[in-house]
Amino acid sequence: MKKKGFLFISCEEAQYICDKAQYDEASLWEKFKLNIRLSWCKITRAYYKNNTMLTKKIKESNVECLDPNCKKNMKKELDKAIKEQAN
Repeated sequence: MKKKGFLFISCEEAQYICDKAQYDEASLWEKFKLNIRLSWCKITRAYYKNNTMLTKKIKESNVECLDPNCKKNMKKELDKAIKEQAN
């Protein structure tokens, strides 16, 4: 990742900080630099908007995952079917 300077960051670094900020992993200084970039860069603003919308939709989705035992059984059945198909 290349940096532009002390306060002014590259688009790539802004996207990286944006991703970190979505998961509350960005420092206060990184958020400050991101906000400076967001104030003048429409590409970074679009990325930030899309990233925020995606995170919101994932949280709203209420997706239920399979429990580990069910996954394990499915994998065994799939492996068995593959072996039978190969023979």
